[in-house]
Amino acid sequence: MSAVPERSPERDAALAALLAQSPFPGWSPAALGTVLKAEGGFAEDAALLFPDGAAGLVEAFADLIDRQMAAEAEAVGLETMRLSARVRALIVARLAVLAPHKEAVRRALAVLALPVNARVAARCAARTADAVWHAAGDQAVDFSWYTKRAILAGVITATLLYWLQDASEDDAATIGFLDRRLAAVRRVGEMRQRVSGAFARLQPRFLRQV
Repeated sequence: MSAVPERSPERDAALAALLAQSPFPGWSPAALGTVLKAEGGFAEDAALLFPDGAAGLVEAFADLIDRQMAAEAEAVGLETMRLSARVRALIVARLAVLAPHKEAVRRALAVLALPVNARVAARCAARTADAVWHAAGDQAVDFSWYTKRAILAGVITATLLYWLQDASEDDAATIGFLDRRLAAVRRVGEMRQRVSGAFARLQPRFLRQV
């Protein structure tokens, strides 16, 4: 997992103040500076808190949402669920945390879509997938650690894009989309296990012992 961005109460408070604005003013130090000044602070603090500009703001926002997702999911009793159900519950919890900030999410994705921010986008996706697996209690340390996180990152990204266009009540359409994607992943995993098992049975005995 890539290192998390800098965390501090001051950065979290600044993000909260920016996210509270309606309409959302955008991911820029200038917009944040205006918000901080309006609240009695100093506009210059925006650049000091987020020296990496818009990309740094968005990366810190993604990290904040990951932390809030884990805290929100704790209330639903993950320990009583199977691993697959925990993963689903965490993604649903993340959507609930994001629900008040749809325009901010839309603009964040636009920032991450810029070629210059490709590495930031990859880091955010990887950290979110890792945060979900970690909160779900996954303890794998083998090669599946990478494959599971890559697959889950794709599911989360696709679900988020669907959610941005979803006008259904309580995001019902998005939850249905998520369930279909997770079911497809499970089917692929089950098929791969069956194929691997069949191949192992077909191998000559001496090869199985190598």
